[in-house]
Amino acid sequence: MTRLITGADVFVEGRLRPLDVVIDGEHIAGLVNRGTGPSDAEVIDGTGRIAIPGGVDVHVHTREPGYTHKEDLITCTRQAAAGGYTTIFGMPNLDPPTMTTDDLDAVLDLYAAKSIVDYNHNPAAKLLDQISPMAEQGIAAYKIYMVVDTGRSYPHPAAIGVHDHGDLYQAMQAVAETGLRLMVHPHDQAIMDVVEQAYWAAGDRSPQAYGKTLAVGDGIIWDTATALLIRLAEATGCKLHIVHVQTTRQIEMLRQARAKGIDVTGEVNHWALFLGRMSDIDEQGSYVLSYYVPDHHREAVWAAMEEGVVDMLSSDHAPHTREEKEIGWTDAWAAHTGTPGIQYQLPLMIDAMHQGRISLPRLVDLVATAPARVFGLDRKGTLAPGSDADIVLVDTEREWTITNDSVLSKIGWTPYDGRTIRGAVDRTLVRGTDVWVDGEVVGEPGHGKHATPTRER
Repeated sequence: MTRLITGADVFVEGRLRPLDVVIDGEHIAGLVNRGTGPSDAEVIDGTGRIAIPGGVDVHVHTREPGYTHKEDLITCTRQAAAGGYTTIFGMPNLDPPTMTTDDLDAVLDLYAAKSIVDYNHNPAAKLLDQISPMAEQGIAAYKIYMVVDTGRSYPHPAAIGVHDHGDLYQAMQAVAETGLRLMVHPHDQAIMDVVEQAYWAAGDRSPQAYGKTLAVGDGIIWDTATALLIRLAEATGCKLHIVHVQTTRQIEMLRQARAKGIDVTGEVNHWALFLGRMSDIDEQGSYVLSYYVPDHHREAVWAAMEEGVVDMLSSDHAPHTREEKEIGWTDAWAAHTGTPGIQYQLPLMIDAMHQGRISLPRLVDLVATAPARVFGLDRKGTLAPGSDADIVLVDTEREWTITNDSVLSKIGWTPYDGRTIRGAVDRTLVRGTDVWVDGEVVGEPGHGKHATPTRER
């Protein structure tokens, strides 16, 4: 089927242009002057909208298998479609955790049956003899957690934590041989243990105390771990991706590493930009934790995103039930950390664009182009002939209020409830097929395909 998006301003080569988009089956066949597309095509009216590439979110906690009381692949990818994301990468903190080729096969089968959008999955680089075989299954990256939960067993189960420097070194050597990238959650667990115990000894297990432990020493638990990882990447030749970039020193380390030719990239997540102030924690407690990000760090992150030191924006979509969050008012260490985000992250960024926080070219690069490029998805992240027809039509002017009633997740809540923003996703296409149209999910489970990378060995 040939389809034609007409009337929209299309983001091409760094700017908006008044073009029509010709879609032939699953791919973009051409970008043509308005009114010159095929006369027999099915017409999609994009008047008053901008057309941008579908988002690529490389950091999504789908919760399936093992934790489907929180979320599953259908509800997760419904939110992705609503939020303008056409490709997601799932995380390995599942039950069973994704550590072997058999685990990975099972998870990819679930995606094939249930996902509405395209997908990949990041297995844990924990078992050395499994790292190379899993690369042959079409993954785009691996994941390591340098953190383990204290006071609970989830969302960072001990089974997939890696803390010993020798173990990290060996894992990075093995990943380097595959030519793929290693995503790491940086965390200095030894320092964190000491800091936590001081608060516990004082009888303070409040959300505010929990947040402060994660920001102690102006971000020392993040900074020491990031410095170690960059040095290991330099020594092993492993391509490194730092998740949860949130401190001034992390940003400076990224800048300096690249100047030395070290292949390291970094991502920021919605909660670092729009949540995590101490005032947010005072108001919503564990519902907004993820992490506490002091103002000077947040401002540095915004600047680094515009500059390009931070490569991409990922949601770290992490749904938990109200019961799993509510306990945090009395014991924040018992509450599951993480916040849902994939449904609203792009609209929040469009609103931030109106506020002068980010330019449109950088927004598109952060959300779509850079993650596709960094992780080798050659047909994603851009609107060009031959690319997958992953297209989002955005109404940049619509003002609306996020509410819990609009949440498509099983959990039924969002930390952004009541926030009024300017900018909305009107339509999302995955390989030429509508999955979200005018406020309704129209995509079918099983439409998503495995988005495999081009590998450099």
